[in-house]
Amino acid sequence: MTYNRAGIAQYQQTHTYSGAAYADPHRLVQMLMEGALERIAQAKGALERGETAAKGERIGKAIGIVEGLRAALDAERGGEIAGNLDGLYEYMARRLLEANLHNDPQRLDEVAGLMREIKEAWDAIPPEYRNANNASTQGVGVTG
Repeated sequence: MTYNRAGIAQYQQTHTYSGAAYADPHRLVQMLMEGALERIAQAKGALERGETAAKGERIGKAIGIVEGLRAALDAERGGEIAGNLDGLYEYMARRLLEANLHNDPQRLDEVAGLMREIKEAWDAIPPEYRNANNASTQGVGVTG
């Protein structure tokens, strides 16, 4: 299996955990989602403190992570689920951009809520289906 290098690079740029390069595909997706949630929370804090540059930087990093998740989707193997996630990730990136442009904490909350829902579903995948060779995991998580 080939890991999505763009997703790994984005995670490593926004997080100090160097184990991303060695994570299995399932854990890598979890780490990306955790990183996105962390950046959104940081952006909201910066927004509340009036730290415009920090807000923009954190939102930009969150968008990069969401785009990394989107790029990792495998439409061929993931079918409808991958297609739905692609649309949802695109929507989330757009809402983050709007949150940045309009200084809107509600849009940040909306995207964080969506990401938490996706992450909860991802986290609930039973271990026996997390195998890197399992097509269902590859299809919605990372390209193989």
